[in-house]
Amino acid sequence: MVNLSSFIRFHAQRTPDKTALVYGAQRISYAQFLGRIERLGGWLLQQGVGPGDVVAVLMKNSAAFLEIAFATSHVGAVLLPVNYRLSADEVAYIVGDAGARLLLVDEDLLSRAGGADRVVAVDAQAQQDMGRLTGDCAPVQAVARKPDDLMRLMYTSGTTARPKGVMHSYENFYWKNAAHQMEFELSPETRLLVALPLYHVGAYDLPGVAVLWCGGTIVLHRDFDAQAVLAAFDAQRITGAAMVPVMTGMLLACEDRDRYDVSCLRWICGGGEKTPESRIRAFSEYFRNARYIDAYGLTESCSGDTFMAAGREIEKIGSAGRATLHLEIQIREVDGTVLPAGQTGEICLRGPKITRGYWNDPEKTQASFYGDWFRTGDAGHLDAEGFLFLTDRIKDMIISGGENIASSEVERVIYQLPQVREVAVIGVPDAHWGERPVAIVALNPDTALDLQALTEHCRVHLGGFKVPRELQLVESLPRNATGKVLKRELRRLFAGQAAANAAKEAGQ
Repeated sequence: MVNLSSFIRFHAQRTPDKTALVYGAQRISYAQFLGRIERLGGWLLQQGVGPGDVVAVLMKNSAAFLEIAFATSHVGAVLLPVNYRLSADEVAYIVGDAGARLLLVDEDLLSRAGGADRVVAVDAQAQQDMGRLTGDCAPVQAVARKPDDLMRLMYTSGTTARPKGVMHSYENFYWKNAAHQMEFELSPETRLLVALPLYHVGAYDLPGVAVLWCGGTIVLHRDFDAQAVLAAFDAQRITGAAMVPVMTGMLLACEDRDRYDVSCLRWICGGGEKTPESRIRAFSEYFRNARYIDAYGLTESCSGDTFMAAGREIEKIGSAGRATLHLEIQIREVDGTVLPAGQTGEICLRGPKITRGYWNDPEKTQASFYGDWFRTGDAGHLDAEGFLFLTDRIKDMIISGGENIASSEVERVIYQLPQVREVAVIGVPDAHWGERPVAIVALNPDTALDLQALTEHCRVHLGGFKVPRELQLVESLPRNATGKVLKRELRRLFAGQAAANAAKEAGQ
């Protein structure tokens, strides 16, 4: 069987007392974790959840999150992790579109819950152990799954007005595990810190629960706190972590960082932006036994498609590394023509960890592939040695603090305002978040709009991280001969102005 619980059972039989998960004061062994999974599986069956049913999770990081993920697989159901930073409207759309039978939600996030046949609140005690909520259910045996069965749905922002449901099979997940085991040299001695949110592939998959596949230990933090992370590196003897660049920058900026022993750390995997040479050198000066691994990946590929080779960081500055095991990369023209090294085009991927498509959307699925090559929507080029260099995002995605923001999704909400004649949302550089969203609006005659009114409207319909931080009013938007808004021109015009505004704010 390929159920996620199968490898927990494997290690529970051989090393039952080995710690699988550390969460707060808890040290949960493989044997204990297996018992929790089997009993929670029994409770899920009592709720009418069976093979192929979708179980949604709207929760911050906790022991319960992982219990639910593994128990869902144990009974043959499909996991749907939902971004807890989304608005109630967005959550309801995703959960409803997926047809979730059950939604498990942190008690303090109940106001955002909806769209499922049944909603169950998870309080603070149950976040430590789902047995506090479910009672003493009898353990159940695993329901056999096959490699091509659906394991998980993850909704990702795209260029359309609504998120798309990415389908992950067990085959995708296990081929990803094999690749990442090689990249990170995962073993039973690996101790991974997870401080990114588990609804994101960066936490769950990079390398995420592959560490448990190898018999290692996950140290799970509910939220990110730079000082708490440094303390965990010391006290928990952490060997690896995945973080978005803004997190790594906050670690390096901690004033009392030298009080912690970080000598056990071997690597931090990043990505999401080009890493400057100064940051790589600052990282190496502080984390003397570790390396910073630049990477590139997608939700559609279970994350982690390219990784920087050890010792090549400075020589290949600006690159996101080379293709991981069992993955191929091609650069193609818009018409699908394969381009040679050095030429820029759309990044296309092929391999067994790539999704087979989007949930209930054959048209988007077909448009996203050239045969069996997945079209990422990102632009870049390969050098003669196969190192990937990202040059742009074809889909106009904004990445702020490691979160993907589809500009068209924000534009859809702003267009609901009667004052707005046309709008474009772009990302401009931000020293802290990488990018921040800016709304550029042309108003209807005899109307007015300010940032406060725009913010209040957007917060009703969007997660807070998607709400534009700035509003620029213009007479009209620049367009090409076919009527398409020239966002590259808008970025050129407003990036400098946004930088000046940020500098002014910082000086106040």
